Amino acid sequence: MRSMGRTDLPAEQQEALRKAIRWEWFTIGYTIVTIAIIALVVGGSQAMKTAWIEDMLSLIPQISFLVALLVIRRRPTRKYPYGLHRAMGVGHLVAGVALLAVGGNLAVEALLGLVRQEHPAIGTVRVFGQTVWLGWFMVGAMALITVGPFIYGPAKAKLAPVLHNKVLYTDADMAKADWTTTVAAIVGVLGIGIGLWWLDGVAALFISVGIVHDGWRNSKSAVLDLIDQRARTHDDEGRHPLHGRIVAALETQPWVRDAAVRIRDMGQVFHVEAFVVPNRAKVSLARIEAARSALADLDWKMQDVVVIPVTELPDEASRGDADEAAADTSPPARRRPAS
Repeated sequence: MRSMGRTDLPAEQQEALRKAIRWEWFTIGYTIVTIAIIALVVGGSQAMKTAWIEDMLSLIPQISFLVALLVIRRRPTRKYPYGLHRAMGVGHLVAGVALLAVGGNLAVEALLGLVRQEHPAIGTVRVFGQTVWLGWFMVGAMALITVGPFIYGPAKAKLAPVLHNKVLYTDADMAKADWTTTVAAIVGVLGIGIGLWWLDGVAALFISVGIVHDGWRNSKSAVLDLIDQRARTHDDEGRHPLHGRIVAALETQPWVRDAAVRIRDMGQVFHVEAFVVPNRAKVSLARIEAARSALADLDWKMQDVVVIPVTELPDEASRGDADEAAADTSPPARRRPAS
């Protein structure tokens, strides 16, 4: 895949995307195998059942990512003038809502099991003529399937910022935290073995709460992007640095007195509206086009860039790094119009 909409990907992003696709297919295959393994040993443990369902849910981000890639490569049309990049955000939202809904249901079930004091039981199996407690197979299976996330989780985490892909980052972040699910499931199984039946319910509740947390975080991030919050970094930790870079680049233009920018995150690429207050009454189209081209060359993510001469900067536009401290807590100050 060499392009996203009308954006031609640089060589680094093309290679990162190829690796991301391979890792997603590997993760899907690995997860299907782990689902089958857990199905063979799930037994009567609520914690094991919850971990099993979590593995099924973990397929959603990978499938969403791969399906969205098929859509976002299409170029903009008159019907879809901004392209179809929002498909990645829709996939992000679908994954978040699924995690939130199923995780909430599992949490309620685990809580009710504790209230009702349901005592789960784990039986035995015959192996080579010997009677073996099934719990040992559960523990062994959970310990075995932990290996994968420690491999593909960090690999995806390195690719996510290169591609500015929040779905890939979330998938990687969830994979890196999978060990907590494994430990909780093992504790629940061993709790049943030593007669502490409630440990299984507590472990199931712990796992389900983790699913709910992942669902809430994903849903919140996806909704904020879909309703056009200003562009943030791939991990949502802060404002994207392109805000400051764009304003700084505009202010180097000799005909620009003041500048501000609005950046809309379309999923992996940005739509940029740059506002400039000229220091003279007339500005040639050649200068505006030169400024627009210079901005477009700053970063591969800037698919659509417009430069708009104005007499006064919009209050909601970002004006470089100086606005960062108070940007999310107070309304911006009014800009001084051109004389």
